[in-house]
Amino acid sequence: METAQKQKLSIVQLITGNILIVFLVLVCVVFALFQPRFLTPENLLNVLIQVTINAMLATGMTFVLLTGGIDVSVGSVVALAGVISTMLAKPMTGLSPAGAIALQLGVTLGVGFLCGGITAFSVAKLKVAPFIATLAVSSIARGAGYILTDGKTVFDLPVSFQILGQAKVFGTVPVMVIILALLMAVSYIILSKLPIGRHIYAVGSNEDVAYLSGISPVKIKMLVYVVCACMAAFGGVCMASKFGTGQPAAGSGYELTAIASVVMGGTSLSGGRGGIGRTVIGVLTIGIINNGLNLLQVSSYWQQIAMGAIIMAAVILDQNTKK
Repeated sequence: METAQKQKLSIVQLITGNILIVFLVLVCVVFALFQPRFLTPENLLNVLIQVTINAMLATGMTFVLLTGGIDVSVGSVVALAGVISTMLAKPMTGLSPAGAIALQLGVTLGVGFLCGGITAFSVAKLKVAPFIATLAVSSIARGAGYILTDGKTVFDLPVSFQILGQAKVFGTVPVMVIILALLMAVSYIILSKLPIGRHIYAVGSNEDVAYLSGISPVKIKMLVYVVCACMAAFGGVCMASKFGTGQPAAGSGYELTAIASVVMGGTSLSGGRGGIGRTVIGVLTIGIINNGLNLLQVSSYWQQIAMGAIIMAAVILDQNTKK
């Protein structure tokens, strides 16, 4: 009798500890029942393609949230990196694939270090609240994108520029998906296996204790904001390559989805708890919900309401978990 109770308790604990995975499975079952096309290989691959950019942003956002910070500038950084890369590539009609990739990586690092550096210095050195600092950077980056393009879309790009966003391995799996998997794998190793990852968790758990332990909160904060901005910039370059255009209005609202994905995955808004593994689940959950609602032809307005409800539920769950 006692053994049966223990087994029942362990099952309950297992379900409670993996409630998001259970929720994801239930969502998949519901969509599969109402829309047979949902579980087809083509649609599941489409889900992966749809979540790629958000997953890049969410990966960078995970680093920031683990320190107890937040970054609402990633959507604007996406747009700025996209327009700069396309403006540089447009005149280069004979641009080689290697040259295009070099240009895209250069823009990623340039925009990432510039925007992330401004945020990092403001937050870590000047002690500006992360929300205010990143809100300011968001406005600056978005405005710069419109000024550079005069509010117009950049198009007529070299074919080589679009390889990163449109090429597929074996004619099936997009290169972007493979790159995303590598980026998330590296991020997982950094956060869970390396000393720098433990330092990030330590700063998020208790900054004062981390400082007394010999960890520099300033350096850690500067690192995570630069990483987050670089991931957003790379997402912007990939988006521009995928669609073959640079749009100053791109990435609008992406920061909301990225934050929702990370928090829904179990990363605490107050820092010190969470990780890339959970972020993957959060990204897939939101991506599958959006995909399923699209298949069911639910209005995009209702999808916005659903997204807001998801964020609210995730925050409430996060607050209750800490009690």
